[in-house]
Amino acid sequence: MSRKPAHGRATKRRTGLWLTVAIVVVAAAVVGTGAALYSHDDPGSSAAATPPPAIVPLNVVGSNPANGATDVASSTTITVDLSTALATGSALPVFSPPIDGAWSQLSASELQFVADGPLVPGTQYTMTMPGGRTGMLAADGQRLGSTVSVQFSVAGGSLLRLQQMLAELGYLPVSFTPSSQPTSPQQEADPQPGTWSWRWPNLPSALTSLWTPGSANVITKGAVMAFETQHGLDTTGTAGPATWNALLQAASSGATDPQPYDYVYVSKTLPESATVYQNGGQVYSTPANTGVPAAATATGTFPVFARYKVTTMSGTNPDGSKYVDPGIPWVSYFNGGDALHGFTRSHYGYPQSDGCVEMPPANAEVVWPMTPIGTLVTVAP
Repeated sequence: MSRKPAHGRATKRRTGLWLTVAIVVVAAAVVGTGAALYSHDDPGSSAAATPPPAIVPLNVVGSNPANGATDVASSTTITVDLSTALATGSALPVFSPPIDGAWSQLSASELQFVADGPLVPGTQYTMTMPGGRTGMLAADGQRLGSTVSVQFSVAGGSLLRLQQMLAELGYLPVSFTPSSQPTSPQQEADPQPGTWSWRWPNLPSALTSLWTPGSANVITKGAVMAFETQHGLDTTGTAGPATWNALLQAASSGATDPQPYDYVYVSKTLPESATVYQNGGQVYSTPANTGVPAAATATGTFPVFARYKVTTMSGTNPDGSKYVDPGIPWVSYFNGGDALHGFTRSHYGYPQSDGCVEMPPANAEVVWPMTPIGTLVTVAP
């Protein structure tokens, strides 16, 4: 038998080797393909991850009161709605004029301002939400793009509540006793239930007949003037925002009227006289002169609006001639050019002035300290 060539045996061995390599390569390819398919279909792979949520820009969505709101109630709670959550420590809205109180978060994106008292009646406020680099900051790090301002006006104050507060502070001849307290400090400017009473018995009917709670009257005007003067305000007798603001502060601190309640009654019944009442009691009376028939002193009740220890008085006499009288002492103007003052005459008790109420200078000096701004002067027939 002949032998197989040596190279034939070698060829057989190499063929087996190549087959083994081919199998390994194919298997690897199959495994690799399967791995690729598995990775493509696997819902937990990075390729199928949920994209991050879109960033919501920080904006002011709304507010209460809304921009441009008028007749806003003094007890209104202020809120601001934002488009996204606000970061802890973010800048917060500010008010002009300032309002005492604090902001709190009703939710992640809603702010509420709790004031220490009511919004001041008649006041126009501007609420500013600061924007830009130092402005309001969202929880995701954004800033409010630009500053947003909201303006609103508070309704005028209640006349009845004005009278109640003046009475409680001692500026009226009547007192007011509330039957209950406001449920929150924000309701302090709202009318309260309660009862009225005269502070002193036997007050002159010329004064008591002028009073009606809830109605405009000269007693209220005089009290407002007295309050304004004592608090360094313009003496208008009409309670505007500045007066309401000071009145609410006085009520909060319990700052009552430090002065007695004064009232002057001028009688044209002969012999004419002027009588001063203080805290309901008659404390002084003096002979007086009112205007001659051609320049009669107007009857009615009026509040003192200007006072001088000494001044020059000038005007026109009934015959058309002019007068200039320097050195008139102890002057309290109460109705236009009519005033209580001292004037030297040979006698007193009947009409002889140009409309003023004249008194002996020494007597006028006694009366003058008891006629501060707001004091009511009644000129009776």
